[in-house]
Amino acid sequence: MPYCYILYSPSKNTYYTGFTQTDLTDRISKHNSGFYDKTYSSYCNDWTLYLSIECNDVNQAIKIEKHIKRMKSKVYITNLKKYPEMVDKLLDL
Repeated sequence: MPYCYILYSPSKNTYYTGFTQTDLTDRISKHNSGFYDKTYSSYCNDWTLYLSIECNDVNQAIKIEKHIKRMKSKVYITNLKKYPEMVDKLLDL
């Protein structure tokens, strides 16, 4: 099942948005182990799952990921978790 996901790093107080077609737990482990060398997520090793959005297909997951990244806002990301209706609207993109 494809997912769009948001990770949070407490040490850097930052978020990372991505998508996957694989197991979410495995994906987070890869981010924390430095598997994705020299990428934004490789600068932290304390990523935790902040939010996951189950998508119908990969294209939907990519659309949602791009939308969230375009917003460039921590407030927007925290509101996604705070107001689930925002996630419902994203699934309608």
